[in-house]
Amino acid sequence: MSTDTAETDDDLRDRITNFLRRNFPQIQMHGGDAAISHLDRESGEVHIQLGGACSGCGISPMTIQAIKSRMVKEIPEIDTVHADTGMGSGADGDLGGTSSGGTSPSFPGETSDDGEDDEGPQAPF
Repeated sequence: MSTDTAETDDDLRDRITNFLRRNFPQIQMHGGDAAISHLDRESGEVHIQLGGACSGCGISPMTIQAIKSRMVKEIPEIDTVHADTGMGSGADGDLGGTSSGGTSPSFPGETSDDGEDDEGPQAPF
């Protein structure tokens, strides 16, 4: 990897981290944390790991949906956000994923392609 590519990746990683801090201070206020577990600039994918109090929290699905919908709008290089609390969620670790057993939470606008811009539910804090 060239120095320019490394600097560009570091810049993108910093912008994602700042996005999480700026948009979701409640994660830290409630004893949780969010970190980038994997970033693929070429494909525009980022994997976010929610930990601490987020694991097992009843509103973490809403927090995950808000992260997914807002990040792709605010950071143009990101096309796909995968978020995981580590609590046995969907097949790809994504609460909106397609698991092969059980049920996954569904969110407004996630499965329908009605053309409307639906950000889904917002965290209640």
